[in-house]
Amino acid sequence: MLEAAGSPASAALPAEASPPAERPAKRRRRRRGKGKAKKPAAAEIAAAAPAEIKPKSHKTDPGDASALRPTRQGFIRMRGKTDNGRRWYQEVDPELAITLVKEHAAVVVNRHTIRRIYSNKEFRRLILTRDNYTCHFCGQYGDTIDHLLPRAKGGHTTPVNCVCACNECNQSKAARDLDEFMGSLE
Repeated sequence: MLEAAGSPASAALPAEASPPAERPAKRRRRRRGKGKAKKPAAAEIAAAAPAEIKPKSHKTDPGDASALRPTRQGFIRMRGKTDNGRRWYQEVDPELAITLVKEHAAVVVNRHTIRRIYSNKEFRRLILTRDNYTCHFCGQYGDTIDHLLPRAKGGHTTPVNCVCACNECNQSKAARDLDEFMGSLE
């Protein structure tokens, strides 16, 4: 007994001849190239590059203290990190912020914020290696840091104001000015 192809009995039989339904292929993501790119010719580079590149006006120069503006409370925010990596911030007077930026101890982040460049350990290492562990006053081996203008007289802990000193010179200078101390050595 042959049944017609369109009958319900033939629909119940499995269709062995037809392949199973295929899923659509997944789209592969294109990787951004670290591969070798074709280098453009020098003429193409010169034509594409503008003659003068101007910095964006809304960005502040990290070394330009004139861009600083106090907050509504009249302070500049100063951020930094401790020796163990913990972040801190405090509000300082605009005059102090300008001094720290000019003396290369901080950089301008935005018009209301500066960031201290060095932690205490990093700063100490910077000064001692910069001065090659040589006392600024007597020329002997030095492993302490001294302020040229003492903190008691308004000096700040900045690379411009700090020098390497031996323990003896550092103790004998104490809170005296540089000229006053050098006069006492002679």
